[in-house]
Amino acid sequence: MKILIFASVVFVAGCKINYSFTGVNLSSDIKTYTVYYFPNRARLVNPNLSQTFTEELREKLQRQTSLNEVQDNGDLIFEGQIENYDVRPMSIQKDDLAAQNRLTITVKVKYTNGADPDLSFERSFSAYEDFDSTSSLSDIEDDLVPTIVEKLLEDIFNATVANW
Repeated sequence: MKILIFASVVFVAGCKINYSFTGVNLSSDIKTYTVYYFPNRARLVNPNLSQTFTEELREKLQRQTSLNEVQDNGDLIFEGQIENYDVRPMSIQKDDLAAQNRLTITVKVKYTNGADPDLSFERSFSAYEDFDSTSSLSDIEDDLVPTIVEKLLEDIFNATVANW
């Protein structure tokens, strides 16, 4: 009986299980990442959006991975631009008036995975929030933009680091 217990303990101690609560799914060869500045190329420009988006992406990678940030040529490289920052009417009512408007932000991302180039891509991500048409964009912009940026970051994180 003692031998069976000893064998079980040795077997369990020798097993190595890798799991992550953050959903990170990366090769063990990947140790670093680089996030280049995302310039704003949209027709309608929010003056803080480029800086906010770039910094929030860096912080998300730092918080949710064990990777180290480097200035250039990381194992993972994130670069791109803000392509669209747009407000459109939604929920048209009688007399052609909108009950709600939608703020949409689109970011083009070029993702380079140095350890597995087949996982690299270049594509656009969009997210939006609706707001009451009686509010002006300037009144609600500071509340909506962080929410939209968080949605974008989650989609980008899932498509790259989590590899979903």
